[in-house]
Amino acid sequence: MRGTSALLPRGVSLAAALTLAFTTLDCSPSPAGKPRRRAKTRVFVMGFDGMDPTLARRFMAEGKLPNLSRLAETGVFQTLGSTQPSESPVAWASFATGVNPGKHDIYDFLRRDLDTYLPDFNMVRREPPEFFLGLFQTKPPKVVSTRGGTSFWVHAANDGVRSAVLTVPVTFPPEELHHGQMLAGLPLPDIRGTLGTFSYWATDLSSFEEGNTEFGGVLKRLLFDGGVSETLLKGPENPILKQEETALKDKKKAAPDQLSDKEKAGLEELATGKDINLPLRVRWTEGSGGVDLEIQGQRVSLQAGEWSAWVPVTFKVNALLSMHGITQFYVIEAGRELRIYGSPVNLDPRNPPLPISKPDGFAREIARSIGLYRTLGWAESADKPLNEGRLDEAAFLYDSDRAMDDREKVIFERLETDDWDLFVAAVETTDRVSHMMWRLIDPRHPMYDEDLAAKYGDSIEKIYKRADDLVGRLLAQIPEDAIFMVMSDHGFHSFRREVNLNTWLLQNGYLVFTGQPGDELNPSDLVNRGRFGEGVDWSRTRAYALGLGQIYFNLRGREARGIVSAGAEYKALQDEIAAKLVEVEDPDDGGKVMRAVYRRDDVYKGEFLKNAPDLQAGFDDGYRVGWQDTLGVIRRAVVENNTRKWSGDHCATAAEISGGVFFSNRKINTDEPNIMDLGPTILKLLEVPLPPDLDGKPLM
Repeated sequence: MRGTSALLPRGVSLAAALTLAFTTLDCSPSPAGKPRRRAKTRVFVMGFDGMDPTLARRFMAEGKLPNLSRLAETGVFQTLGSTQPSESPVAWASFATGVNPGKHDIYDFLRRDLDTYLPDFNMVRREPPEFFLGLFQTKPPKVVSTRGGTSFWVHAANDGVRSAVLTVPVTFPPEELHHGQMLAGLPLPDIRGTLGTFSYWATDLSSFEEGNTEFGGVLKRLLFDGGVSETLLKGPENPILKQEETALKDKKKAAPDQLSDKEKAGLEELATGKDINLPLRVRWTEGSGGVDLEIQGQRVSLQAGEWSAWVPVTFKVNALLSMHGITQFYVIEAGRELRIYGSPVNLDPRNPPLPISKPDGFAREIARSIGLYRTLGWAESADKPLNEGRLDEAAFLYDSDRAMDDREKVIFERLETDDWDLFVAAVETTDRVSHMMWRLIDPRHPMYDEDLAAKYGDSIEKIYKRADDLVGRLLAQIPEDAIFMVMSDHGFHSFRREVNLNTWLLQNGYLVFTGQPGDELNPSDLVNRGRFGEGVDWSRTRAYALGLGQIYFNLRGREARGIVSAGAEYKALQDEIAAKLVEVEDPDDGGKVMRAVYRRDDVYKGEFLKNAPDLQAGFDDGYRVGWQDTLGVIRRAVVENNTRKWSGDHCATAAEISGGVFFSNRKINTDEPNIMDLGPTILKLLEVPLPPDLDGKPLM
């Protein structure tokens, strides 16, 4: 699955969408359920994000996945139909609820504001805390999931089933389980409220390179005096200063002339000065091969190529309030130059700034048993510095292995207590390694490197073999009569070429910018122009793209400045754009970019239909939305090479070729299982009454 900080171009801050505070979530408890009962059949579900059925079949045929092969021989192995689009948050939401996106409202990593047209991060909505005199909190923060529908594990728990749900995507904030425990997964953020902001310090950075990176990092130049460099570890925004800034902005908007000079100066200062940063002292001698780091009274000594243990850090909001996190340091080089990587600051599971589990103390109990562990929803956070060229493949793979270590430790720690009837766990490492290393199994990819392929071309195979080993160890530990399932949310494809939908919409007259003289379009004047919506003439724009393959119409009565009428005009525009888009060819070889373009009402139904894209792109193998296109940046060409190491993908790949895997030690009643079928199947096995609004059907 994709990290959203990898999705957002430079200048778009996830922290603006998901800045975290430091106390408790405002989570309403679930209604009291039935007394606990033992189920006649126990069910264990192991999810491997992004496990691809084609690769699984190949590796099984080669004898490399013996445990999955046994499941296939004694039970079943089939391709599992995914959602449209085949994105992780969309598919995992349908897995949890058993319904299509029209009923759970997750269509993409991003959602748009119908009044401003601006994009926002999906999956959660938050309200900031409020303070009196900059000291006392008078209103706690409120963080709620934007996902609709009800998870099958909530239905099961309310019916008396003892449940454990561990790091499954789209489970943050964690849900109350009447009988059970949950450790949240995606989009559980880091201390900055993002899905993984890394730090990077180096002596050979230029002053022009310092600052925030495109894919979610903070770069800082190291300057030494007498063998010592004083720098900073960037922390979260201070919610008290954020409140002050918001008040000044509101005052300026209401009465611009009423702002005093002092208030104007304060507003300018707050624009760049709200972060709580920690002093970091670096001691190093050129050529020494090692470095000493000092942070909050802790000294960390590392040699080049060495990773630190978890380092606890505390960010003080004021005299009364603090936020606790953990980070790791990795010394990339300590010879002629010094380069240091800092992992995203995870929330400390022993004392997280907000609940990351239910019950609240469950995360702390795990840490007490297995030690500190990653809490970030996407634990394999070294993908971003690899994409930025700050880490190499070896460091990325090492970090990803350690992330899977943590997920496995959490699973087996919970299994030591044999008091569950429903157990659901997920690991994302299969997905993340596939995203970053696909270029090394595809010689046609622009980023294919023969030398790297010789060294790391088996990385994806290795992570599948590790997943198979985990399956074997789980089967050895769970009861023999339990029903065991292995599933994934989607498959994988090569991402060789970027497709810029907004550029295509501009060239074809559906997206119009201010100042364009009639139909005499000059797209070259708009290349790399600003953020989404900047300069768009909404009075003449009929369609725009946002996110990973979604096209929205500027619909009258829905969008604030809509001009397209519902009914016949809407349907005609759907047919016209879909017919043209599906014929778009790659200028390099004349191949079709799309396998299909899906109309809203053909693939979605439900109470959240108004938030659905009016058209959903269905890309063929090799293609995906361009990096900058996700937020409406106009590029020079509609189709261009993907020159990132993020080289494998699945987002908005046509539904017909985007399925995941489904294994079970029991036979099923169909040759075409869908991810929406798993929840209903599990509820039936547990003898929990099926809700009437499910789209999926029981498979057993």
